Amino acid sequence: MKEVPEFKGKLRTNIVKVPEIIETCSGIRIFGQLLKSFLFSTDVAIIRNTNANAIIAVYPFTPQPMISHSLILAADKPIFCGVGGGITTGDRSIDLAMDAEFQGAMGVILNKPATNDLIKRMKEKIDIPVLITIVSEKEDIKGRIASGADILNVSGADKTSVIIKKIRDIAPDIAVIATGGKTNETIQLAIESGASAISYTPPTVADLFKDIMNRYRNE
Repeated sequence: MKEVPEFKGKLRTNIVKVPEIIETCSGIRIFGQLLKSFLFSTDVAIIRNTNANAIIAVYPFTPQPMISHSLILAADKPIFCGVGGGITTGDRSIDLAMDAEFQGAMGVILNKPATNDLIKRMKEKIDIPVLITIVSEKEDIKGRIASGADILNVSGADKTSVIIKKIRDIAPDIAVIATGGKTNETIQLAIESGASAISYTPPTVADLFKDIMNRYRNE
């Protein structure tokens, strides 16, 4: 296999790299782009300095268009925006999804409480993938798929591989993004269980600064 030519530059060598093992998964092809690694972040500085293929932009507050617009504008890679599903739901979630599509998001993400009816109604309004987050093997996976969910976003902590295997028993061909954890072993387990792509949570800016500041102190 030929070595891939690489340009690093002088100034942008310090980036957040996702684990190389993620390259072994099949990936998900969306609008012609093959995506294998998804970075879970809303930090613009990190989003602009990572080699991940795409960004999952979900945060624990009511979704706000200004935040989505800012992230989409700043990013140099596809963004998948959270559009609620719990406290923020119904027509408001659909409006947020439509706005995200118009601004250039590649997909939208509904969280666990979203109803199957909301998935169905959203699919009737937008032409980008709808992701639904799955946190337990006890969820109505068949109903999610039947309602039109394009991608299942599995976030099950230590149960992630169990959930993926159940999904694969029900729907062998559905696209699955899964949290892979922090080690190559846990990422490999998710891939072997049937994950199409892996989401990775990067270190915080504060953690990244620790190493830099320690190096400065020792110079």
